[in-house]
Amino acid sequence: HVQLMESGGGSVQAGGSLRLTCAASGSSYSNYCMAWFRQAPGKEREGGAAIESDGTTTYADSVKGRFTMSQDHAKNTAYLQMNRLKPEDTARYYCVADRASCMTWVPYLTLPDMDTAYWGQGTQVTVSS
Repeated sequence: HVQLMESGGGSVQAGGSLRLTCAASGSSYSNYCMAWFRQAPGKEREGGAAIESDGTTTYADSVKGRFTMSQDHAKNTAYLQMNRLKPEDTARYYCVADRASCMTWVPYLTLPDMDTAYWGQGTQVTVSS
Protein backbone atom coordinates (compact mmCIF):
# COMPACT_ATOMS: atom_id res chain seq x y z
CA HIS A 1 0.00 0.00 0.00
CA VAL A 2 1.45 3.37 -1.04
CA GLN A 3 0.97 6.55 0.95
CA LEU A 4 1.71 9.87 -0.68
CA MET A 5 2.46 13.18 1.01
CA GLU A 6 2.73 16.41 -0.96
CA SER A 7 4.55 19.51 0.17
CA GLY A 8 5.97 22.71 -1.25
CA GLY A 9 2.81 24.60 -2.10
CA GLY A 10 2.34 28.24 -1.21
CA SER A 11 1.54 31.70 -2.49
CA VAL A 12 3.67 33.40 -5.11
CA GLN A 13 3.38 36.25 -7.54
CA ALA A 14 3.01 35.66 -11.24
CA GLY A 15 6.34 34.81 -12.80
CA GLY A 16 7.60 33.13 -9.66
CA SER A 17 8.57 29.52 -9.01
CA LEU A 18 7.65 26.72 -6.65
CA ARG A 19 8.88 23.17 -6.25
CA LEU A 20 6.39 20.56 -5.17
CA THR A 21 7.51 17.34 -3.53
CA CYS A 22 5.65 14.04 -3.34
CA ALA A 23 7.07 11.61 -0.81
CA ALA A 24 5.92 8.01 -1.13
CA SER A 25 5.98 5.57 1.77
CA GLY A 26 4.72 2.10 2.47
CA SER A 27 6.19 0.51 -0.61
CA SER A 28 9.04 0.84 -3.04
CA TYR A 29 7.57 2.77 -5.91
CA SER A 30 10.31 2.12 -8.46
CA ASN A 31 7.80 0.29 -10.67
CA TYR A 32 5.11 2.92 -10.32
CA CYS A 33 4.20 5.74 -12.61
CA MET A 34 3.62 9.07 -10.89
CA ALA A 35 1.73 12.18 -11.86
CA TRP A 36 0.63 15.59 -10.68
CA PHE A 37 -3.00 16.56 -11.12
CA ARG A 38 -4.54 19.85 -10.14
CA GLN A 39 -8.00 21.10 -9.37
CA ALA A 40 -9.13 24.71 -9.22
CA PRO A 41 -12.38 25.73 -7.49
CA GLY A 42 -15.35 24.93 -9.67
CA LYS A 43 -13.27 23.05 -12.20
CA GLU A 44 -12.58 19.41 -12.91
CA ARG A 45 -9.36 17.78 -11.83
CA GLU A 46 -6.86 17.87 -14.69
CA GLY A 47 -3.54 16.23 -15.35
CA GLY A 48 -0.48 18.44 -15.41
CA ALA A 49 2.51 16.16 -15.64
CA ALA A 50 3.33 12.47 -15.41
CA ILE A 51 6.44 10.34 -15.29
CA GLU A 52 6.75 6.66 -16.10
CA SER A 53 8.98 4.29 -14.17
CA ASP A 54 11.67 4.61 -16.86
CA GLY A 55 11.70 8.41 -16.55
CA THR A 56 9.62 9.24 -19.61
CA THR A 57 7.61 12.40 -18.96
CA THR A 58 4.36 13.76 -20.34
CA TYR A 59 3.10 17.32 -19.88
CA ALA A 60 -0.18 19.09 -20.48
CA ASP A 61 0.04 21.83 -23.09
CA SER A 62 -0.86 24.38 -20.44
CA VAL A 63 2.34 23.69 -18.47
CA LYS A 64 4.73 22.49 -21.14
CA GLY A 65 7.95 24.46 -21.12
CA ARG A 66 7.29 25.84 -17.64
CA PHE A 67 6.92 22.76 -15.43
CA THR A 68 9.39 19.90 -15.05
CA MET A 69 8.62 16.62 -13.35
CA SER A 70 11.38 14.39 -11.99
CA GLN A 71 11.81 11.53 -9.56
CA ASP A 72 14.37 10.08 -7.20
CA HIS A 73 13.80 6.36 -6.77
CA ALA A 74 16.34 6.15 -3.94
CA LYS A 75 14.28 8.64 -1.95
CA ASN A 76 10.87 7.40 -3.15
CA THR A 77 10.15 10.99 -4.10
CA ALA A 78 8.78 12.82 -7.11
CA TYR A 79 9.10 16.51 -7.79
CA LEU A 80 7.35 19.16 -9.83
CA GLN A 81 9.42 22.24 -10.56
CA MET A 82 7.06 25.04 -11.57
CA ASN A 83 8.53 28.13 -13.21
CA ARG A 84 6.95 31.24 -14.74
CA LEU A 85 3.81 30.62 -12.75
CA LYS A 86 0.57 32.22 -13.90
CA PRO A 87 -2.62 33.07 -11.98
CA GLU A 88 -4.38 30.31 -13.91
CA ASP A 89 -2.01 27.81 -12.28
CA THR A 90 -3.79 28.46 -8.99
CA ALA A 91 -5.19 25.13 -7.80
CA ARG A 92 -4.78 22.34 -5.35
CA TYR A 93 -2.10 20.00 -6.65
CA TYR A 94 -2.35 16.26 -6.07
CA CYS A 95 0.25 13.56 -6.43
CA VAL A 96 -0.87 10.20 -7.76
CA ALA A 97 0.89 6.86 -8.10
CA ASP A 98 -0.16 3.80 -10.04
CA ARG A 99 1.32 0.54 -11.21
CA ALA A 100 -1.37 -1.61 -12.73
CA SER A 101 -2.77 0.65 -15.44
CA CYS A 102 -0.19 3.32 -16.24
CA MET A 103 -0.33 2.90 -20.00
CA THR A 104 -4.07 3.54 -20.05
CA TRP A 105 -3.80 7.08 -18.69
CA VAL A 106 -0.23 8.38 -18.37
CA PRO A 107 0.31 9.22 -22.09
CA TYR A 108 -2.99 11.09 -22.17
CA LEU A 109 -2.96 12.57 -18.65
CA THR A 110 -6.47 11.35 -18.06
CA LEU A 111 -7.69 10.34 -14.63
CA PRO A 112 -6.27 6.98 -13.55
CA ASP A 113 -8.26 3.94 -12.54
CA MET A 114 -9.56 4.80 -9.09
CA ASP A 115 -9.30 1.14 -8.06
CA THR A 116 -5.55 0.96 -8.63
CA ALA A 117 -4.21 4.49 -8.14
CA TYR A 118 -3.09 6.11 -4.90
CA TRP A 119 -3.68 9.80 -4.23
CA GLY A 120 -2.18 12.26 -1.79
CA GLN A 121 -4.13 14.90 0.10
CA GLY A 122 -2.89 17.73 -2.06
CA THR A 123 -1.05 20.98 -1.57
CA GLN A 124 -2.40 24.43 -2.41
CA VAL A 125 -0.70 26.67 -4.95
CA THR A 126 -1.89 30.25 -5.25
CA VAL A 127 -0.49 32.61 -7.87
CA SER A 128 -1.37 36.28 -7.66
CA SER A 129 -1.18 38.73 -10.53
